[in-house]
Amino acid sequence: MPTSHIARFLQEATVPDDAELPLGPDCLYGLYTSWCMLHQISPLDDLQFRDILQQHGVNPENFRRRITGPAATDYILASYPAAI
Repeated sequence: MPTSHIARFLQEATVPDDAELPLGPDCLYGLYTSWCMLHQISPLDDLQFRDILQQHGVNPENFRRRITGPAATDYILASYPAAI
């Protein structure tokens, strides 16, 4: 599968943020799977996802961006169902 969808994911589902606490790799992968579901794309597995992020210059262990958009909403609702 081409990995160009990773750049699209980063552009559509995250925005720059200099927050003190970076988004963790598990949350980032959860956001990615939500984004894939909304776009009807088969997600990469977690290790492939992390490898490709690094190829895009993104350190998944220190990701200082904020989640945004429909994928963020889906991820939050899926992660915290009691909040509904």
